[in-house]
Formats: sequence, C-alpha cells, structure tokens
Amino acid sequence: MKNSVFIATSLDGFIAGKNDELDWLSTFPDIDHIDTGFNDFTSQVDALLMGKNTFQIVAGFEGEWFYKKPVFVWSNSTSELPLKFHGKAFLVKGTLEEVLSQIHGQGYKNLYIDGGKTIQSFLKKDLIDEMIITTIPVLLGGGIPLFGDLPKQLVFTCKKTTLFLDKVVQNHFVRLREAT
Repeated sequence: MKNSVFIATSLDGFIAGKNDELDWLSTFPDIDHIDTGFNDFTSQVDALLMGKNTFQIVAGFEGEWFYKKPVFVWSNSTSELPLKFHGKAFLVKGTLEEVLSQIHGQGYKNLYIDGGKTIQSFLKKDLIDEMIITTIPVLLGGGIPLFGDLPKQLVFTCKKTTLFLDKVVQNHFVRLREAT
C-alpha cells in the first residue's frame, strides 16, 4: 500500500490563496501544455482521497469530470455528494484509520492524497510515502498551507528534481523509513 501526493505550491508553501484562489497556478500558462508527469503519476494509483473542501473546488471546475479513477471524499459533516458525481465520487466518513480501512477493503491500495487538511492529517500519522511537489515561483503571502504542525520530524529523500520552462521546479520526495 502506498499513499502519494502530487500537488503544486507557491514559493511560500501555499496550495491556494487567501480566498481559495488558484489563478496563480497559471502564472506561466505554458506549463499547461507540457507533460509534468501527472498522467504517469495517476496511472500508478488506484484511487484518490480528498477532503470536502478540495472536492468542492474541483467539482466547480468547468468541463468534464477531471479524474479517471474513483475519488473518495472524506467528510464527517457531509451527508451526500451532488447527484452528478454519483459513480465518480464516493463519500467516506470516520477517522483516518477507518476511512483507509473502507477504501482498502474495496481493493484500492495505492492512493493519491489531495487537499491541504487531508495531506496534513496523513503526515501527522506518518502515512505519506511520496510527494511530488511542483513549486510555482510566486509569493502569495498567505492562504492554505501545504504543511502544518507535526508530532515528530519526518525525513524524505529527493528522488528527482525537474525544471520546467526554466521557471517551475518539481521535486519528487520519498519517505525515508528505517528498515524493520
């Protein structure tokens, strides 16, 4: 089983602006026309797990539903997802451990973890195995941070660094764990 993150941050570590804005992701619009590894990444996961806030943002995007894999939406306060997402997105409730048990019980083992609070929850429990973080060189000055407080230090090793357009840096980090 593997839990992976593929996300973009601002230079100051935010995944969305102060009002959830994402327009800064298009600071260099040419990035949308090159392969940054997203398709390869998603080909290696079985399903996605995101929080309610992230789901609400991506559900508001225009056009076809973006994801080709099942999307699990983790929310203990939502009673149901909009009808247009039935069969594409599935509501899961409970603690992190209960949610993972539900998803793994359905045969989904390699998960794409998305959303600030969800990623932070996984990191607090030391459940992230790899992170691919694309840094857009723009300072937002505030917003939704990728990282939060942790109960202990987590060490990652950098497996690969890629420079796109001579502006955007992508780092692939793998959790360094002691052999058992």
